Amino acid sequence: MGIQQKYMVIKGKHANGTLQNIDMEILENPMDWFKKFQDGWMAHLERTGEFNWSQYARPRNLLAPSGPGITLSESRILLISSAGSYLPATQNQFKENDPTGDYSLRLIPSNTGFEDIAFAHTHYDHQYINADPQVLLPLRHLESLAAQGFIGEVAPFMISYNGYQPNVLRVVKELIPDILDIAKQYQVRGALLVPA
Repeated sequence: MGIQQKYMVIKGKHANGTLQNIDMEILENPMDWFKKFQDGWMAHLERTGEFNWSQYARPRNLLAPSGPGITLSESRILLISSAGSYLPATQNQFKENDPTGDYSLRLIPSNTGFEDIAFAHTHYDHQYINADPQVLLPLRHLESLAAQGFIGEVAPFMISYNGYQPNVLRVVKELIPDILDIAKQYQVRGALLVPA
């Protein structure tokens, strides 16, 4: 499996105090992480069919992005949720029972009624989202913030994906580039990530 490292270009402060673009790895030491993942958690799953999270190699980056903030009241904000939400009338359900994860995403119009949205993610208790979908999809709250002028506007679509994704390299190679393309296409300046 050929693995190309993905980078984010961020504005950062150089040691001399000047702002400049800096290439930063999304996942530091990706091949080291992938070897631990393959030899540990994945090998155990393939051998036994069981999940052993004590063998899972959680990725850890030493560098964190930083840079100038944005003016929220002038910014288009994109909602990104890992709740596994989708539109059953027009979209395929996520493969929630795939032990290796589903790395696709769904675009949902931000003005969609909650009665038209379903949730495929099976790795969290749905009682709270069934009672109030805004615990993971705060679309009406964002609309209210836009109406009050706290944020400029809500992006016309939200991004949903199924948060169970054990292979971080697939997240880096497949999911993140798709999210960045959508953010550029809709000219968003900020995002609210709501993890399930």
